[in-house]
Amino acid sequence: MPILLRFLLVLLLATGGVAPAWAQDAQNTAQIPQAAAVNPDQLSTQLDQIKQGLTDRTKVTDSLLTDARTKASAIQQQADQLTASLTPQRDTLQAKLDVLGKPPEKGEPAETPEVASQRKQLNKDKADLVGQITRAKSLSLESQQLINQIAALRRDLFQAQISQRTASPLSMAFWSQLGENLADDRANLAALGTTLIGAFAQAWQPSNRTPFMLCLLAAVLLLAAGRRLLEHQILDLASKHLPAGHLRRSAMALLITLGTTLTYGIAAWLVYLAVNWNGVFNQDLDDLARPTVYLMFFAATLAGLGRALLSVRRPSWRLPPVSDDLARRLWPFPTLLAYSTLLLFVFERINNNIGASVAMAVASNAFFALLIGVLFTAALIRMGRARRALIAGGDMPAKRPLWVGLLVAAAFVGTLLIFISVAFGYIALAFFVARQMIRAGFVIAALYLLMHLINDLCETLLAPDSRSGTRMQDTFGISPPRLEQSATILSGVARAFLLLLALPVLLAPDSLGVSDLVDRGSRLFAGRTLGSLPIDPGNIFNALMVLLTGAIIVRIIKRWLSKQLLPKTSLDVGMQTSIVTLLGYVGGILVFVLMLGALQVNVQSIAWVASALSVGIGFGLQAIVQNFISGLILLAERPVKVGDWISITGVEGDVRRINVRATEIQLSDRSTMIVPNSQLITQNVRNVTLANALGRVQIRLPMPMSSDPAKVRQIILDILRNHPATLNAPSPSVQLDNVDGGSMMFVCTAYVSSPRNASDVKSDVLFEIIDRLHKANQPLTTPQDMVVRTMAQEKAVEANPPTTVIPGNKT
Repeated sequence: MPILLRFLLVLLLATGGVAPAWAQDAQNTAQIPQAAAVNPDQLSTQLDQIKQGLTDRTKVTDSLLTDARTKASAIQQQADQLTASLTPQRDTLQAKLDVLGKPPEKGEPAETPEVASQRKQLNKDKADLVGQITRAKSLSLESQQLINQIAALRRDLFQAQISQRTASPLSMAFWSQLGENLADDRANLAALGTTLIGAFAQAWQPSNRTPFMLCLLAAVLLLAAGRRLLEHQILDLASKHLPAGHLRRSAMALLITLGTTLTYGIAAWLVYLAVNWNGVFNQDLDDLARPTVYLMFFAATLAGLGRALLSVRRPSWRLPPVSDDLARRLWPFPTLLAYSTLLLFVFERINNNIGASVAMAVASNAFFALLIGVLFTAALIRMGRARRALIAGGDMPAKRPLWVGLLVAAAFVGTLLIFISVAFGYIALAFFVARQMIRAGFVIAALYLLMHLINDLCETLLAPDSRSGTRMQDTFGISPPRLEQSATILSGVARAFLLLLALPVLLAPDSLGVSDLVDRGSRLFAGRTLGSLPIDPGNIFNALMVLLTGAIIVRIIKRWLSKQLLPKTSLDVGMQTSIVTLLGYVGGILVFVLMLGALQVNVQSIAWVASALSVGIGFGLQAIVQNFISGLILLAERPVKVGDWISITGVEGDVRRINVRATEIQLSDRSTMIVPNSQLITQNVRNVTLANALGRVQIRLPMPMSSDPAKVRQIILDILRNHPATLNAPSPSVQLDNVDGGSMMFVCTAYVSSPRNASDVKSDVLFEIIDRLHKANQPLTTPQDMVVRTMAQEKAVEANPPTTVIPGNKT
């Protein structure tokens, strides 16, 4: 994990400012002096000196502006720290004055001389501190204004350099100017070479030879076998400890990039240490060598990203959906771009070190701009050939996403602009475009890898069937669908935040330093508002953290109450559920209020919004508010609670959940009926289980007159008493309710512990009654008699017709 964090830090530094033109700015930014014990007069003098150095605009250079910005930032930091250190002292003096109380007014007894002297001294010291604090704040504001002014000067200088036109390499003037200064440039370069050879010779002296050989040997071993061994080890660990799937693939891509970065970067650092072990380099050589080592990490990261994303040898590890043929065609270009970037920076530093002529600097910029343009052009050509080869083989290439098509189009336009700018003499513009293309390619590749890693990490850690997901379900009671939704939301927010960090780097000019990029990113939404609410990324992030933390705390408290505390009390289940639900509502409202506070929402704005909503509530939201208030009444008064069996307007079932707006009732067929809360308050509701009502089993049983009433009564009583679900108190009863139409009507009644058991017990009792009466020869119905008359006898027996009695249904 520490290695991963370091690598992410390296990536962040590279994304924010490890490009060739940013290395010096990053170094200068890191060297901002710490605030010392200074007074406002000293800070004011230093600020005036900085302003004096910027008066002559003809001598202003980028390095001068960078140094001035660093000093102005240091002065602002010291002024802020001075304000922070003096404020408690002022408050202490004010507290002492409060203890002394107000001075006596005219006509009141005078205070003692000691108290008056002390009051006078305290007021004098307080006035002095207030004056220093006011000046410190003024200096901080003045420093910020100077920083903004320097940033504007840098932008103007950058635009002037970009728009500058020189002789075209296609003209003789370009080469003649280069030839005129070639001798001086060659002499200066030879002098630098002599100095460098002298440094190596000094490093070979007996006092430095041992560390020189050891560091060089370590660098050679690291380059020869270190990368393969390191890559093999980290990939072996990843395959053992990471679950199979997308996370392992993206993690392996990150580890491959990490291994390449560390191998070549540490090797370059070892070479630097081998020569400069005992401070052999002078200041000029050290200013050339040390930033080169820093840039080696950037170039190695660029090459490692290409190896990881293309993954020619292991296609199953490849993140982007490209074919094997296209991956093989593009394989050498990340490494070539990394070497070109390194050479570009080295030549730029050498030109600055030797004071090369303008013609040499222009020629170097033109050469490297053309080199970058040729590399990108070759890559585009190979991409087109791979696409045509795929079509010729009978396969349709995969549809490109929109952003990929835009990147390809931007690369084509960039290379075309480089060639045209060089041809017409706009070398600075071509050089700027080339550097921007390298930086954009690096940022986009790193962003693509990190976005895949974040998405795979969230989906793996929050997967319901993973180990971490199972623990979250057991610990916090989160359902699997809610866990998947959380993974999607967390991944989306993290990737959006990462994209917002990368946008200032992509859109900022190449000459801006790290601090400028940070300021540009913080000002991305500066001055923008949503109505009267200012949009501040910091406030939004704080609000999201408050929302996430508050939701987790509320959920933990609810789970603790429902699982640990409330079950140990004498409260029934419905009351426990009501308490937990009410607490959830109160906690949610409190978290919402805290989130609004983190967003710096004005209370007056909330009042205006509430006033505007009240009009809508009066017209369109009346039913919603009525149901909400009714839900609170149900939870507080509890005429209906969770677990009750109720009946309302033809709906009968168990109350499963009381929500803010409606109540869920589960019917006998296991379906759920959603009933608005207001109906449970304003309508007649039959609550079967409100007062712990018993279930009643009642059977109306008709018996023929030929039955033995006493025997039937005894059989039914025995059945009701012996059933395990019936209660002894109230005891079962069998009553003869009526004798009508040749049958006797028996009413059989028994009670069970719950109304929900009544139907099942009734069914069991009926089955047993029918079986026992059948065995006791006690029929439930009387056989009917049927009279049949024939047509032949109808006239003969009109006066006294004969009849045939047929028992049952037989003729």
